[in-house]
Amino acid sequence: MEGVNTEPSANPGRPKVAANGLSSKSTRPDFPGTGAVATQTELQERIKMSLGLIDNIASIYAQNNLNQTQNSLQNTLTQLSSGMRINSGADDAAGLAVANGLGANVAALNQSGDNVSSGISLLQTADGALSQVTNLLNRAVTLATEAANGTLNSSQVSSANQEYQNILTEVGDIGSTTNFNGNQVFSATAKTVFVSDGTSSGADSYSETVGTLSATNIGISAPAGTTTAITNPTPTASTTTAGATATFALGSATDTVSGNLSVAIAGGTAITATLAAGTTLASAVTQLNAQASFSGAGLVASQGTGANANQLIITGPADTTTSGTNALTLTGAGVNFSSTGSTNVSQLTAATASTVLTSVTTAIQDVAYQRGIIGANINQLTAESNVASAESVNLTSAQSNVLATNYGAAASDLAKYQVLSQTGISALAQANQVQQEVLKLMQ
Repeated sequence: MEGVNTEPSANPGRPKVAANGLSSKSTRPDFPGTGAVATQTELQERIKMSLGLIDNIASIYAQNNLNQTQNSLQNTLTQLSSGMRINSGADDAAGLAVANGLGANVAALNQSGDNVSSGISLLQTADGALSQVTNLLNRAVTLATEAANGTLNSSQVSSANQEYQNILTEVGDIGSTTNFNGNQVFSATAKTVFVSDGTSSGADSYSETVGTLSATNIGISAPAGTTTAITNPTPTASTTTAGATATFALGSATDTVSGNLSVAIAGGTAITATLAAGTTLASAVTQLNAQASFSGAGLVASQGTGANANQLIITGPADTTTSGTNALTLTGAGVNFSSTGSTNVSQLTAATASTVLTSVTTAIQDVAYQRGIIGANINQLTAESNVASAESVNLTSAQSNVLATNYGAAASDLAKYQVLSQTGISALAQANQVQQEVLKLMQ
């Protein structure tokens, strides 16, 4: 037909090319997976966007992601190598504060355990020394019983007395030379054992008084009423206007008291008073105030009035400067083996053997009472040590839960970040090569 080119094209599948070198419609699937065909305008826009030379956005994205991956990888490796989940405040500020607080508690409790152990060791040292004193007193019982026998001559009684004197000397030496960590064990001054969990509300102090031991004071006996023992009260604190007071409360104002009372002021030498059996409260006040060493030290005895008429009150001197200086320390004084006169027990003779025997037997009982007090204090400190130890273990476990690395999770993170690191490096390399394609457009 005229005007129509019926001759087939030499390449019917090739698209018609425009003068600018671009086909008006491309059959290349420039949008893979969609079946859409890119137009000339769309191809030009895509070339502008992906082949710019000013900024390589793909490379920047790859760098940022790779940096984040490397930081996470480094943090994971730090956790794995240190064993700690929190290695700086940036890891977990709140968790670090909790862990440090628990660490302080644990440190205080561990040291408290050591404090208690030292206190127990001191008391055990005293108990062991008193055990030897009991052995010596048992030997004194044998000597006194032997000396009381009329079949011994004066020379034999003298030999028994010599050994008896050696026993008294040895008891005094034990009392004066027994030390723990440079501190005298047998003293009327209380030793304070401090226990704390690192907080003010969790602090506590235990005042442990062993008591004195000498030839003039063997053992401890608590002042006693007609039927029951009176526990030494805790004295009030002294001030610059009033002295410390110790109040003994009996069942009634008509009760009588007996026994030995030892009072020390400001940790000084103990002042001992002996109250005979059947001593009324009024008589006890008179006797104590009449004792020169008692009143000379500034101590005053009084009886309560009205509803408090059943009380025996011991008042110390007021402080001259610092409040609490003239604190009172109460102990029950034991048997005095230096006494002379009608109750002479300082010498073992045929005439004094019976009195010595009674006094030695009483001393053995007083030493047993003293060891009982020490044993009770040891048990109390042992219980406190167990509590501190258990609390330390529990707080250490809590601290570990906060700080310790979870190796299962950390190992999984390590594998993930290692793969991401490798893929990030590969992606960055590919992104850096993209701009080189621009050169192909200039060929």
